[in-house]
This record gives sequence, C-alpha cells and structure tokens, in this order.
Amino acid sequence: MSHAEVSYHAYNHGIRDNLNQFLHQLFQVFLVGLTLGMMRTVIPALAETEFGVPKGSFVLLMAFVVAFGFVKGALNFVAGRLSERMGRKTVLLLGWAAAIPIPFMILYAPSWNWIVAATVLLGMNQGFTWSMTQTSKLDLTRADQRGLTIGLNEFAGYVGVAIAGIITGYLATSFGPRMGLFVFGAVVIPSALVLTALWVKETLPWAKAEGARHAAGKSTGPKPRFPKNISDTPTTWEVFTLMSWRDKRMAAISQAGLVEKFVDALIWVVYPVYLYERGLSLAHIGWVVGVYGFVWGGSQFFTGKLSDRIGRQKPIVWGMWLCSVGVGMMLLGDQIMWWVASAAVTGFGMALLYPNLSAAVADIAHPNWRGSAIGIYRFWRDTGYGIGALLLGGVAHMTDSLTSGFWFVAIAMFASGLIVWVFSDETHPRLNPASD
Repeated sequence: MSHAEVSYHAYNHGIRDNLNQFLHQLFQVFLVGLTLGMMRTVIPALAETEFGVPKGSFVLLMAFVVAFGFVKGALNFVAGRLSERMGRKTVLLLGWAAAIPIPFMILYAPSWNWIVAATVLLGMNQGFTWSMTQTSKLDLTRADQRGLTIGLNEFAGYVGVAIAGIITGYLATSFGPRMGLFVFGAVVIPSALVLTALWVKETLPWAKAEGARHAAGKSTGPKPRFPKNISDTPTTWEVFTLMSWRDKRMAAISQAGLVEKFVDALIWVVYPVYLYERGLSLAHIGWVVGVYGFVWGGSQFFTGKLSDRIGRQKPIVWGMWLCSVGVGMMLLGDQIMWWVASAAVTGFGMALLYPNLSAAVADIAHPNWRGSAIGIYRFWRDTGYGIGALLLGGVAHMTDSLTSGFWFVAIAMFASGLIVWVFSDETHPRLNPASD
C-alpha cells in the first residue's frame, strides 16, 4: 500500500465522523462573531460625542471600516496561503493573539485614531480566525455537506455578531461606552485563545487526504468542474489570477462577494448614525442591527443546506436582489418596527447569498489549493468593506446626505446579482458535474 493510500484511508470525512472537532470550530466562530460585534453598535453611534469625530465628517467616520476592510482582506489572502504551510491551528492562534490589545485601546483611546488602530488589529483577528474556522470545517466534511457546513459556520458567527451588538449596547448604557466594551472584550478574547490552544485540532491532514484520494482516482460521487487552466500545485499568483479574472465563474463569485460587503459597511456605520439621528436609543439601535444579524445568521442554518439541494447560483442571485430591496426599504418608513422589518429582509437576502458564495468556491476549487482559493475569495470579499466604506463616504460627502448611500448600495447589489446570473453557472457537482 502506497503512502498516498495510507494518507487518505487514515482520515474520515463528514460532520458525524468529526462531530467533536466540528463543534469546537463552531464555538470558535461564535467567539469570532462576538469579537466583531463588539465594534458594531456603540462606536459608530458615539463617534462624535465619545471619540471626537466632527459632525458630518462622513469620510473620517468611515475610516475605521476602510482600515478594517483592507487589513482583513489582505490577511484573508495571507491566511489561506499560510494555512497550507503552517497549518490551520497556528494561523487561528495568531489571529486571537492579535486581538488581545483591542479592549485596552478602546478603554484608553484619547482620539479616533486609536479606534482606527484598534480596528486594524480587529481586521487581523478576523482575517485569520474566521478564515481558519471555515477552512477547517471544510477540511473535515464531505463535498455533499459543504452548503450545510458553511451555513452552520456563518450561522454561528453572525449570531455572535448580533448578540454582541445587543449586549454591548446595554453594557455601554450601564457602565459607559468604554468600560462596557472593555469588559466584554476582556472576557471573550482571552477565552477564545485558551480554548484554541487546548481543544482545537489541526485539520490540514484531512485536506491532504482528500487531495490524495482525488489524485488516486478513489473519490466517489459526481466529479466537480475544477478549472483546467491551473497546475496541480499552483503558485499564489496562479490562484490569484484564476480567482480574479481567468475563470469567469470564480471572477463572478469574487465580485459578488466584494459588492455584498457594501451592505455590511452600510449597516455597520451608516445605520447606527442614521437611526441615532432619528432619536433611537443605543439599545434600540442594537436591536435593529441585531435583527439583521440574527436573521442573517439564523437563516444560514437553512439556506446553506438548501443550496446542497437546489444549487448555489439561484440562492446567490435571489439573495443579492433581496438585499437590494431591503436596503431601499429602510428609507420608506420612520418607525422602529418598519426599520426592524427592513433589516430582517436585508438579513435574509444576505443569508441566501453569503454561505453559498463560499460553497461555490469550495465546489470547484481543488483540495490541493482550496485553502488559497478561499483566502483569495475572502480577500476580494472583505476588501469590499474598505471599497464600500470609501464609496459610501464619498457619496455621502458629495450629496451631504446619508440617504444617498442607501440608494447607491441598493443599485450596486442589483447590478452585481445580474453579473452572477449572466457570467457564472451552477457549481454544485451533483447538479452540474464534469463531463469527463
């Protein structure tokens, strides 16, 4: 028996066969979501009063999301490649270590620049940790479970984001903004670091075993439509160009990932300011933004599994267009229940598209370079935070109005969904298998 045969026989793939480690990884991404969520509600709403951002300074207000997006995007790129060399667990540990100073920087911040610097560390944390929890679960599970796997991953993460947004709103009211965020961060981040060190396993051997199985012709089920214009052990540049323009399916998926982050940038920065100006309390803002997060996170439990049955392309396109409707709805009413309903529509649109973009990449990325492909897709996706925030700041500055940003995002989402519809195709191997 050859070494390759030993390697792929030694590891079983599937959620049930790896349930203990799968659950550890799910809890990890929940903690990742809590860390992101602590920066969502309080800081944008109190940027002027607590951190000295001048009223109406849209570009300065967006600066911390721009920093987050570009840093997280770049670190996603790095994380995917590093994880194929150093292992998934090492990259996850590095991500948690980067987050340790964040609560202290918020507590002692003398100016908005400190918040921007803290958000750079948050980008490092999210780029490494969220990428690794997703990649590790894909290592462990079967091809016919990818939609469910990513749906569960994003469900856990964005429920964490939503819960943190609500809890920090109340903590800020009770203890003051800085101390409330400090207490929350000082509990979550060290806990995550310890849990990773003690209980998370390295999953790279599962990915190598899957690659060996494909190489030996022993993989079962429908054959995926892997890109043919790429080598067996590609360079970083090869994978980057494939994801960005050489494969039209991957390019369509990457642009959709980038544009959908315009929605999240809008909800992160513009929603709290827009709602605060209309008289909502921090706690109520936390609920509006939280409903978006809960619906987005909770629905992915179902929408990821749905795509394992009906395919990826339809949910992605429907989700892009539904987000467009939800964002536009925000401006058509002036009561909290209307805003909550609009946030829920947007959240469900995100739930349809979000896990299925990642699942589509995983469908047609070979196990030998899947970590890199996911990292580069996530690079483009999270760079969308930075590009979206810059464009939103520019649009708001030129029109001197926050509402123009809503219409800009609604139009961009509709157009991006159209690109996926026209230029991509179904990636699920069972529904559109390779012919040879």
